[in-house]
This record gives sequence, structure tokens and C-alpha cells, in this order.
Amino acid sequence: MDTGTAQPARPAQPAGTEAEPVWTGLPRGLLRMRRLLLVVWFVPLAAAVGVLLGMFAGPAWAAFAALPLAVVVWGWPVLGRNWRSWRYAERADDLLISRGVLWREETVVPYGRMQLVEVTSGPVERRFGLASVQLHTAAAATDARIPGLLPEEAERLRDRLTELGEARSAGL
Repeated sequence: MDTGTAQPARPAQPAGTEAEPVWTGLPRGLLRMRRLLLVVWFVPLAAAVGVLLGMFAGPAWAAFAALPLAVVVWGWPVLGRNWRSWRYAERADDLLISRGVLWREETVVPYGRMQLVEVTSGPVERRFGLASVQLHTAAAATDARIPGLLPEEAERLRDRLTELGEARSAGL
């Protein structure tokens, strides 16, 4: 009994040769902005703690000013690792966003599920020539964000995702 036409056997792809997504990292300006904010907040804090504790509690207590400086020394490489962990990839049917150093998180946003794509840029981001893309879906838990993009890339991504989202949702 014939159940259908015979299909020629497709050769199996060797392991590890599947089409990998093309990942795009974030611009270096985001790292510079975050490191500058780290220094701008914690170095004056260290100076204030040192002066105030030195005046009111004695010179030995002024050593606590080293704590905010230790946060700067520790935070500098941590910010670098975090910046390197952020990346995104545009695939045929969805957008992948990957981030995290200790806890890796990968978000998959199907184009057809996107309801709103917005580009935002606060005053500090604008000073560094950066913008963020925020993706909103029907489920609040799947909203995704890509920070620190160049404004041209953020607008291109917004337009492309909006176009793909409209095309995919029309078929639902």
C-alpha cells in the first residue's frame, strides 16, 4: 500500500553546522557612559565620606572613604563584562536578545507578537549619542529592551521590526 510519494533523503548536516544567528554587539559608547556614571557618582561620594567622617568622627574613620573607591575599582571590569554580554540577532521570524554574565538570559521575540517598538534616549544617552529600543508584546513578561544603540541603528531597527511585525501579524 502506497502512502504517498517518496521523498529523496536529505543529507544530514554534520553536528555544529546549523545556521547560527548573526549576533550584533552594542557600541562602545554605552560602556564609556556607564563607566563615567560610576566615577561621577562614587568618587565624589568617597570625598564627601572622607571629609565628613574625618571632621566629625576622627581621622581613623575617614578610611571608610575607601569603600566607594573600592566599588569603582570593582565595578570598572564588571561593567566591561556586562557590556560584552549584550548582543542581539535578527532572524527570519524573530529577534534574539542575549545578555548576562553570571545568569545568562536569552529573549526570543517573534515579529508577529510585537505590538509596539519605541526608541528612547534620555539626556545622558543623548550626550553620548545613544538610544534604546524597547519592544512591547501582548504579554508584559516578554517585553524586551536593547540599550545603548547608535540612534541611526535604533531607528533602522525600529523601522525594520515594525515592518516585519505588521507583515507577520497580518497573517494571524
